Amino acid sequence: MSQVVVIAFYKFVRLSELPQLKVDLLALCKGDGLLGTILIAEEGINGMLGGTREQIDAVLGKLHADERFSDLEWKESYTDVMPFEKMKVRLKREIVALGVPQVDPTHNVGTYVAPQEWNTLISDPDVIVIDTRNSFEVDYGTFKNAIDPKTKAFRDFPSFVKEQLESKKDQKIAMFCTGGIRCEKATSYLLDQGFHNVYHLQGGILKYLEEIPKEESLFEGECFVFDERVSLDHDLKQIKN
Repeated sequence: MSQVVVIAFYKFVRLSELPQLKVDLLALCKGDGLLGTILIAEEGINGMLGGTREQIDAVLGKLHADERFSDLEWKESYTDVMPFEKMKVRLKREIVALGVPQVDPTHNVGTYVAPQEWNTLISDPDVIVIDTRNSFEVDYGTFKNAIDPKTKAFRDFPSFVKEQLESKKDQKIAMFCTGGIRCEKATSYLLDQGFHNVYHLQGGILKYLEEIPKEESLFEGECFVFDERVSLDHDLKQIKN
C-alpha cells in the first residue's frame, strides 16, 4: 500500500449503548479498510488507526458526522509499514485507567495550552512541569526539566500526587503526555483534589512535535508510541534500530 497515515485521537464525552456503538464503530472502520484499536467507555473514546490518506479522511468524515464526535481532534504521523495487525474495538470501564471513578473530565478539566504557547509556560521557573506517562516511556524522551513521577501505570499517579504535590496546591502545574488523554484526566483529578492552577498540553507530545519546528523544540529524545513503531523522532518518523 502507499504511505500509511496513523491517527491518534480521544474525546471525553458521555456515551451510552456501548455494545451497539462497538458494533457500529467496528463496521465503520472495517468498511473503510482501516486497522488499529478503539477503546470506548461511558466517559468517551480513545483510538489509534492506520490507513491510506483516503481511508483516514473517509473515517474522520463519518466520525465528525456523529454529533458526539463532531469536534473530535486528532494527531497524524506517517510510516511506510502498517503498524497494526487487525481492527479492534473494545469496551472498557475507562478509556484511560486512573482508577478513581469520581473523576469526570467531561465536567471539569484544567486549562488547555496550545503547542505554540507551551514553551513559554514550561520555561517559567515557577511552573512545576510533570510528565504523566509511565517511567519506561519517559526514558525514551521528555521535556526539559520535567518531573518523572516514576509510575509504572497511570493508576499510580494519585499516589504520586499525595506524596509529592500535596503542599503545592497554589503553584502552577503544567502536565503533558503522549496524545493528551492522560494529562487531561490528570488535570481533572488535581482540580478535584483542590489544586487551583492546572494546565495541560493540548494534543500532547504528538501534536507538539507535529506543529513546533525542531529548532524551537524543548522536547528531548524520542516519543514512545503504543504500536509496532515503538518510538518516533521529532519529525514523527519511526526510529530505526
